[in-house]
Amino acid sequence: MERYLRKISKILGSALLIIFLLIAFTAHSQNQRQNLEVDFLDVGQGDSILIKTPYQQNILIDGGPDNKVLSALGKNLAFYDKDIDLVVLTHPHTDHVIGLVEILRRYKVKKVLLTEVKNNSPPYLALLEEIKKQNIETDKADGPKDIVLGQDLDLKILYPLNDISQKNFENLNDSSIVAKLIYKNESFLFTGDAGLPVEQDLLASKVDLTANVLKVGHHGSKYSSSQEFLDAIKPQYAVIEVGANNSYGHPHLITVKRLEQDNIKIFRTDLNGTINFTSDGQSLKIKTEK
Repeated sequence: MERYLRKISKILGSALLIIFLLIAFTAHSQNQRQNLEVDFLDVGQGDSILIKTPYQQNILIDGGPDNKVLSALGKNLAFYDKDIDLVVLTHPHTDHVIGLVEILRRYKVKKVLLTEVKNNSPPYLALLEEIKKQNIETDKADGPKDIVLGQDLDLKILYPLNDISQKNFENLNDSSIVAKLIYKNESFLFTGDAGLPVEQDLLASKVDLTANVLKVGHHGSKYSSSQEFLDAIKPQYAVIEVGANNSYGHPHLITVKRLEQDNIKIFRTDLNGTINFTSDGQSLKIKTEK
């Protein structure tokens, strides 16, 4: 009987220790979420950006070219955190959409924002099928809109300027959602694969493009990041999401030199791994994986 009681006592002690550690870990994680965090995930030759708000929301912009995004999320979200409040698909190219299919299967996604542009690629159709299967709420990016995430925190959809659903695009990059995240005095501009035509449309619209951090368009391609566009943004930092030794020659030397000449600090996922920005709304702290 005494041995049995000792065994029960040991089991209860272990259970209490686990509960204590979970509570401590949760409290620590919640404390860390007093600030805004933006993680530019290293997913190879593709885009994926995780936004963790001080209001405990998780937002994922694009999912990369394969399921590498799953391990990246595992490193940047608590193991028990399986909720994603909003998924944004900037455009249906495979290097942005493929990883999202498995994300929808493994995480509880509350809403998906997309343009509904016409495209019949298998990964995009698989995403639409998974959305339908799970009855996930969708929102259409059919013009500028302001998504209020909390006090002093807004995600502004700047592009497209109008409804492009079911429209054919010769170059899908020019259907990319462009969004600006503003937290008090700090801001991030996410450009997807937007090229020069989108940049010109945004400039002509006279929208406020200024941002502290620029997610460089189209992996640093020479067909994005014009000097006029950079002059309007005036970023301190530029992030290029790109795969090592990719066959496209991204980022292009012209784009890199243009950024350097403007004294913009460049971070690259092929060189730095995942790049983490943390902000209290007044300043930025930067941490890289490599």
